[in-house]
This record gives sequence, C-alpha cells and structure tokens, in this order.
Amino acid sequence: MAEAPLDALRRVMAALRDPNRGCAWDVAQTSASIAPYALEEAYEVVDAIARGDLGDLREELGDLLLQVVFHARMAEEAGAFDLDDVARTIVAKLVRRHPHVFEPDGTLLPAGSPRRDARAVEAQWQAIKAAERAAKPSRAPAGPLDGVARTLPALTRAEKISRRAAGYGFDWSDAADVVAKVREEADEVAEALAGDDGQAVAEEIGDLLFSVANLARHAGIDPEAALRAGNDKFVRRFTAMAARLEAEGGTLSDADLAAMEAAWIAVKRAERGEA
Repeated sequence: MAEAPLDALRRVMAALRDPNRGCAWDVAQTSASIAPYALEEAYEVVDAIARGDLGDLREELGDLLLQVVFHARMAEEAGAFDLDDVARTIVAKLVRRHPHVFEPDGTLLPAGSPRRDARAVEAQWQAIKAAERAAKPSRAPAGPLDGVARTLPALTRAEKISRRAAGYGFDWSDAADVVAKVREEADEVAEALAGDDGQAVAEEIGDLLFSVANLARHAGIDPEAALRAGNDKFVRRFTAMAARLEAEGGTLSDADLAAMEAAWIAVKRAERGEA
C-alpha cells in the first residue's frame, strides 16, 4: 500500500531532525527559532489567495503545513504531544464550538434540528469561547480581552480586540457614530502636531488607527485586507505616474511636486475612464 502523503511528511520531518543522520540546520532549531517562519508562510498563503494563484496557494499551504509538522515533531521529541494530538485537539474544538452542527460525540445533527437557528449561532460561539478562556489555566486572572494574540498584525488585533469588547456591549450603535469618532481622533492628531510633542502624536495616531479598525469592523470590512488593497492601489498609481512622467520626457527623480501631482491626477482620471 502506498504511503499516505501526511505519513510521508512526518517521516521526512523525523529524518531531518535525526541527530546523527539528519540536517544540521533542522536539528539545531527550536520552536522559538522557527516561530517567525510560521508568520511569514501564513502571509504568503494570504498573498497567493489575494492574487488568485491556485498553483502558488498549493505550494504555500505546503510550506505552512511544514511549520505545523516541524513544531509538532519537536514537541513529540520532548514528550509533550505529537501531530495526532494536534489534530485531535482541533477536531474536539470544532465539535465543541459548533453545537448547532454536531452532537457532543461528533455526529451530525439532523437537518431539522432547532439548534440550527442561525440567529443564536454568534452569541453561542462567543459564549463557548469565553467559557474556554475561563477554563484555561493562567498565572494571572484572565481579563476580558485576554487571548487576542499580541503577534497579530496591529490592525487585525485592533479589529479582534474591538470585536471582543463589542461582545460585552461596549460598542457604537452604527458606522456613522464610528465615522464621528474617526473625525474626533483626527482632530486630536492635529492638536498634538501643533503641540510639537512626538509621544503625544504617536499616541493620538494610534487612537486614530484603532478607530479606523473599528469603522472597518462596523462596515463588515477586514481592515488588514483593506490596507493591503490600498497599498496595491498606491503602488499601481505611483508606477503609472512615473511612466506618465517618462512619456512626457521627464523622470520621476527630476520631477518637482507640482509635476508629480499633475501626473497623479491624470492617472486617477484615466483609471476612472475620464478624458
């Protein structure tokens, strides 16, 4: 019988970690030393998805899976857990967090079950996660916003923190209220700039960005994805601006701000199909 792909991956990883016959680099690694690669590979997965490149997505998912297998192998060597334990844990969590889909033993609920009420799912989900957090052992009392990973991108973490707070009822009533808050924070940034206090400016800009993340949440927009799209738009327009300046006989490095602004406006009009 042919070896299952995941079994082959586990075997290869174990061989790489063999202290006598494995790869010296792999043997020398710890979970802490390779932790940054998990973030890097996750971002590359997101990038492949954004580009709609399924070939790259398959490869990047493999790279991300390698990180999971690598960490699990090191934990297995330490006698803590193995890859099967990782899989069992997530299966149990999925069943536990979806009582509107599964019975406690993992069997599917019948199609007509009243527990499938969509209106109750979100509240039920938050209650289950809160109970899980409360049940986890902690060296310090768990706060209501604990558990949102500090290593997340700042905008993503802001959205998650604000969503958690909203679950307790601490939230604006609608997006229009958040827009007003964004304007208020922008005014406070302007005041801090006038005061020439770098620390105050940084603090107020942080408040402004947090409010923008809240606005994205109220609008149903992923703030990280929105910023990535904004970055891509700027790069596209800036590149087109440089090309336009060259087509007019100039260069980006020699152009003054007025020429760049004129070319920028022309690029935006061209994107909108305006003459």
